[in-house]
Amino acid sequence: MERGGYIYILTNKNHTVLYTGVTSNLSKRLYEHRTGFYEKAFTSKYNVYKLVYFEGFSQIEEAIAREKQIKGGNRQKKLDLINGFNPEWIDLLGMVE
Repeated sequence: MERGGYIYILTNKNHTVLYTGVTSNLSKRLYEHRTGFYEKAFTSKYNVYKLVYFEGFSQIEEAIAREKQIKGGNRQKKLDLINGFNPEWIDLLGMVE
């Protein structure tokens, strides 16, 4: 059975921190970030929970490859990606649920 996946970028309220992640269940993973499910995680420590970018893939392997590509880029490339998709930097949680 093939399993899809997502890559996503989160930020904090001041847009000073960016976090790129990959998951097979985006709504569940966003819930975990927002509730501090993993108390010692980077996102919990820096209050990173605002979804500003995401992409869906039909296979998790594609999502993992894309995550590596994004993480390999510099901050400006991530900012350009976000600004092209979500120029107002609104929280996209409503698009996922």
